[in-house]
Amino acid sequence: MPFAVYALGLAVFAQGTSEFMLSGLISDIAADLHVSIPAAGLLTSAFAIGMIVGAPLMALFSRNWPRRRALVFFLCVFSAVHVIGALTPGYGLLLATRIVGALANAGFWAVALVTAVSMVGPEARARATSVVVGGVTIACVAGVPAGAALGGHWGWRSAFWAVALVSVPAVLVIARAVPAGRPKSTPAPAGVELRTLTRPRLLLTLLTSALVQGATFCAFSYVEPLATHVTGLTAAWVPGLLALFGLGSFIGVTAAGRLVDARPVAFTAFGLVALVVGWAVFALTAGSPFATVALVLVQGMLAFGTGTALISWVFRLASEAPTLSGSFATAAFNVGAALGPWLGGLAIGAGFGFRSPLWVSALLMVLALGTAGASLGMRRVTERGRDSVPAV
Repeated sequence: MPFAVYALGLAVFAQGTSEFMLSGLISDIAADLHVSIPAAGLLTSAFAIGMIVGAPLMALFSRNWPRRRALVFFLCVFSAVHVIGALTPGYGLLLATRIVGALANAGFWAVALVTAVSMVGPEARARATSVVVGGVTIACVAGVPAGAALGGHWGWRSAFWAVALVSVPAVLVIARAVPAGRPKSTPAPAGVELRTLTRPRLLLTLLTSALVQGATFCAFSYVEPLATHVTGLTAAWVPGLLALFGLGSFIGVTAAGRLVDARPVAFTAFGLVALVVGWAVFALTAGSPFATVALVLVQGMLAFGTGTALISWVFRLASEAPTLSGSFATAAFNVGAALGPWLGGLAIGAGFGFRSPLWVSALLMVLALGTAGASLGMRRVTERGRDSVPAV
């Protein structure tokens, strides 16, 4: 695996820390800025919305740039808005910085994914994808708990300063490790790539990815109030739970990188079914500290392993659209990241309690099973059609 792929994972670590660390800071942000917990949770949704809009737009904006220049530019903007976020006096400006930071993050992700895949052969694409996505899981293991711990000791703003500082060495590594020139092959016209991305199987795969991530973020965004109000754990447990979720995510991504290229259908199907069962069991047993600790680990593993497999499927189904396929995979991931906290907040706001996001997650996974089944059915119909064509 080229060293540059690992450099991309390092940068994604800094960005993943920012995207997910609010899960451990929601209560502090709400109290400091005088907003409700669901409103503070919408900061995660705002970031995800910026990622959704920004992924295809930034991919189109930078598609003719040298990839190293694009990656460094987006990462510098990302760092700068975190400095502003750390200094902001009000909720509105913080919300705006999250959106701008998300646009920069989206641009980076879109370029990083296609850069990583382009540097390896077809047989190693899932592994390269897993290295990049693995930066997010390491962020969950180390960065997010560290952000929660910083927030607990020095206030939530200190976590934003930390993200800005961590981004600096990532910029330096990217500037040295990623090749400076433009891609060897000329990108296909944007219209051609966009037409490729309208294929029904690909759209169903993107929808499945969005639903899987929606289930993940619906539960993950409210881990802190779930643990303290339902499970009965103290706030001191929250950084450990976040780290455990990240550890499970890292295991899942690593497994996906090694197994998806060999058995993509079996790996993905197992992950989807297991996630349905896992979220339902979590909802039923959330009052137990032992069950909560165990299922935070297991669900992190299943969610990110399955998510990595689905990103790999997008590249398989959209090989003619290398520039925009990564951006659409990123957008689908973040459709779920926006949808999940919003739906979880609605359930909490309706008076169903802090356990309710887990039930919403289970429902979203049932829908994901349906869309994945429809995509698999289309694949089988296509294969039967090919087999029925007589040889010439």
